[in-house]
Amino acid sequence: MTTLKRAPREYGSWIWDLSDSATPGLESALSVAARVCNVLTRLELLSPTHLKYSWYTLNFGPTGIASILELTKPLEDSRIPERVRGSRPSAYPSAEIADIDVIGTGKWIDAEGQSRTEPELVNLSISTTPTDLSAELSVHHDIWGKYDFAGHPHPEVHQNNAPRIATALKELSALLGIPTELGEPTYFGTATLEGLATPDVYEDGLGPNLTSRL
Repeated sequence: MTTLKRAPREYGSWIWDLSDSATPGLESALSVAARVCNVLTRLELLSPTHLKYSWYTLNFGPTGIASILELTKPLEDSRIPERVRGSRPSAYPSAEIADIDVIGTGKWIDAEGQSRTEPELVNLSISTTPTDLSAELSVHHDIWGKYDFAGHPHPEVHQNNAPRIATALKELSALLGIPTELGEPTYFGTATLEGLATPDVYEDGLGPNLTSRL
């Protein structure tokens, strides 16, 4: 059972625009996802278990239909694209994939140094169109920042986890061959090139209390 509070919006997100360095399309998108997941799995941030993807048509846009595929084979398996296409909704025989979310579990380290498993610790999304391809990594938990969602400092949790996301960002930019772009700030946090920005601190030493919107 999860023990972490999860924000409904991103605490931080990072984007790699691959339109100039990777071919668009399903096979390319899944290849990028597999390569990124190899890094995230080695760092124990994301062990993929499912793919979730939405469908659109060129003439009408989003269909409002999403599919979930259990990963019984590694993402690198050459049969995965066929399995994805095989789940196309019958009402839309020309539908294509818009976005692919890689869903799985990751491990975080608590204040006592214990490793704990958490569903969707980090989120990976690959977007593909006939002309573009991009990858986005996002986080929704407070363990990556210096303060929890209630505004209390948690230095041990931060020290145990923040360097891991910093390492992931550095390795993914090297893997993909381009620097990351920062996602838009949200009510819950702001991304930096190394992780998460430290919020303004009040005179009592506390950060902002964000729990009303969790």
